[in-house]
Amino acid sequence: MFTEGVGTTYGEPSSYTNPKKELGKEDFLKLLLEQLKHQDPLNPMEGAEFTAQLAQFSSLEQLFGVNENLTGILETLFNQDKENLLELIGKTVKADDNTILIKDSSVVSGAYTLEEGADVIISILDSNGIEIRRLYPGRQAAGEHNVDWDGRDDSGEMAEDGIYSFEITATNEAGNYVTANTYISGEVTGVTYKYGIPYLMLGDLLVSSDNTIIEVIKTES
Repeated sequence: MFTEGVGTTYGEPSSYTNPKKELGKEDFLKLLLEQLKHQDPLNPMEGAEFTAQLAQFSSLEQLFGVNENLTGILETLFNQDKENLLELIGKTVKADDNTILIKDSSVVSGAYTLEEGADVIISILDSNGIEIRRLYPGRQAAGEHNVDWDGRDDSGEMAEDGIYSFEITATNEAGNYVTANTYISGEVTGVTYKYGIPYLMLGDLLVSSDNTIIEVIKTES
């Protein structure tokens, strides 16, 4: 068949070369024409082989069309996503997240909801997933609750500035686990991109747009 950069027909080299370049639709056509031009008239290309090469070209053309369509779809989705995120600027959102931020020794904590009354334990984790503090708020009713963490670890030392997370363990009177949903909320002050991924800026917190937005409300003046 064909070798990229060199077209051959029964031992005779083609004059067309395409060094260090991917074989595209136009390149394929040029190779096919060169092969037809240089084939031996006393030993022409068999019909089956010629038909197979035309089928290859047809498949190649279809693949180019699919690629162009997919590129267009991705661009459309990206632009729609970008526009939707920009519409959130200036609004207060609640996002499915369990992030806690410490900056200049100031703590910006998250919150959680309980589906029913439960005994609650809150674990504070550093960026490596290691527990540095355990809180015991005790028995709490169903509904929303804030994570009241002062930013200190179990030894009483103030934790360094950075991103932390929290996990909720809740059990009812029968000792069964109760569902606890974690979230953070705040006003969206901007949208930024890291490694091609869009993030909502909630003050100094960055929330990935992949996180589920639970609620969007107009920020009160």
